[in-house]
Amino acid sequence: MIEIWLNPACSKCRTAESELKAAGADYTVRRYLDEPPTVAELEDVLGRLGLEPWDIARTADARKLGVTLPAKDSAERGAWLALMAEHPKLIQRPILTASDGTTVVGRDPASLAQVIAAD
Repeated sequence: MIEIWLNPACSKCRTAESELKAAGADYTVRRYLDEPPTVAELEDVLGRLGLEPWDIARTADARKLGVTLPAKDSAERGAWLALMAEHPKLIQRPILTASDGTTVVGRDPASLAQVIAAD
């Protein structure tokens, strides 16, 4: 089963969900703005993505939210995670995880195909 973190107002999220439906994929939806991920969940997703928090941050949304982002370095990693858990609008979307652990930020057809194939 694939889990998709999405914001229904996001066109990329709607496209990803349409692709999952078209592929006949079994999936669950997590509206991450309504049910924000914890710091531990963010750590887990980032580990599977092989990325750092600033790699999946929506920096333009930080300005809109009035959030000052820390420096992009390992000393500030915890601060990034705390901000993302507190302000989930900072998280890039959609994030999809296949049952085998394959995780992608599904903003392009290749990433979507990768997670669908892995499930």
